[in-house]
Amino acid sequence: MTAALELHNFVGGEPAGTLAGETLPLVDPSTGDEYGTAPLTRWMDVDAVMAVAASAFEPWSQTTPRQRQQVLLDVADAIEDRADELVVAECRNTGKPWTVVRDDELPLAVDLIRFYAGAARVQEDGSGGEYQPGHTSFSRREPIGVCAQVTSWTHPLLLAAAKFAPALAAGNTVVLKPAETTPVSTALLVEIAGGFLPAGVLNLICGDRDSGRAMVAHEVPGMFSITGTVRSGMEVAGSVAADLKRAHLQLGGKAPAVVFDDADVPRAARRIAAAAFGNAGQSCTAASRVLAGPEVFDELVAALAEWAEAMRPGPPQDPDAAFGPLNSLGQLELVQAHLERLPEHARIVAGGRRKGERGFFHEATVVVGVEQDDELVQNEVLGPVLTVQRFDSEQEAVELANGVRYGLVSSIWTRDHARAMRVSRRMQAGTVWINTHHPLVAEMPHSGFKHSASARDFGRYGLEEYSRIKHVMSAWDEE
Repeated sequence: MTAALELHNFVGGEPAGTLAGETLPLVDPSTGDEYGTAPLTRWMDVDAVMAVAASAFEPWSQTTPRQRQQVLLDVADAIEDRADELVVAECRNTGKPWTVVRDDELPLAVDLIRFYAGAARVQEDGSGGEYQPGHTSFSRREPIGVCAQVTSWTHPLLLAAAKFAPALAAGNTVVLKPAETTPVSTALLVEIAGGFLPAGVLNLICGDRDSGRAMVAHEVPGMFSITGTVRSGMEVAGSVAADLKRAHLQLGGKAPAVVFDDADVPRAARRIAAAAFGNAGQSCTAASRVLAGPEVFDELVAALAEWAEAMRPGPPQDPDAAFGPLNSLGQLELVQAHLERLPEHARIVAGGRRKGERGFFHEATVVVGVEQDDELVQNEVLGPVLTVQRFDSEQEAVELANGVRYGLVSSIWTRDHARAMRVSRRMQAGTVWINTHHPLVAEMPHSGFKHSASARDFGRYGLEEYSRIKHVMSAWDEE
């Protein structure tokens, strides 16, 4: 019998327990079985780790960009060397297919770390000069201090790298908390990185929402970064505002895919289905709303339904599985509740049911007949559920696309370059893809508008988020 997995916090370069010794269960979402425990971190534990991170900040912030670059490059190399362990940890804890983590998410995580290793050495600011007679001015970009970070359960390994890499590259120290249900790969990632970083620079605590609230309320962090729901972001924003801390919020999405009548329908359907149902729809960038022109509507609905029927969920070891289970029994019940509450004018044309009795699998689902004010159109579901609406004009397409509170990503499908440029300018989203949906690259910003985000990740913008600007003026005129 395989021994149960027992995770620990990672504080000051070493595994650490909690004062109360409380734990949370680790559940395999492919089976519903518990296979280990993670520590439940309370206030006193948070207080202790913040002191460690604060002590480590001064020496780490004084290192040169070149020194930080080398450490991060060493971390990236070590992650690649232990890729198989990380893939196993991620897949068992999330249920993702092996190939998705091995071929897509892990390489992007490594690439992000390497990108920020280099970006730390090429930051650009305004030119120094004499803006007042007898005085020379210049600006400095400096680290903030201790950064408290919380990641989502949707992409735990990738999000952990996207959080700590820019923070460390900028010279900050970090206290990182993964989501309650998916801490395993993050714990291993931090342990690997800890072999190269000075003690206390990167720390990990596991826990629940109250653990996160303790991090937000603590006086030490100068910045709190979260990837999570709009509700969580609002709570964080209110808490950090009370202490005038910086909030870095990456929140939900309800991404539209706008398919015009001149689009390549088979290609659009294939790629939209992959972007809608991949990761069981559990991504803030998932293509969860399709808006179709009148001439392609029926063909597109039929093609999407066909893809939904073909994209079968399954456990990580199933080579034919298109996606894995939902994160938890609670998430499965939430998706089912949304479908059970469908109004009479809406209709399921594919899927709509739980798949099997073991694990938290759900069929890929396509819903038509929805109206703009319907719950399924307006609210983020984080499940393999796709709605399709019809539009009659470019103006209506834009209005429907923008007619939700989210504004993270969107996509436009057309052969008309002028239309693509017109519509992309009008889309209220931080990323607009044209004839594709989902690719992310380290060099370009990942951000959002409206309720989706107040932060910028990826690219040089992500590095700037973890620093602050100082003006230094020196008088040289002796008179």
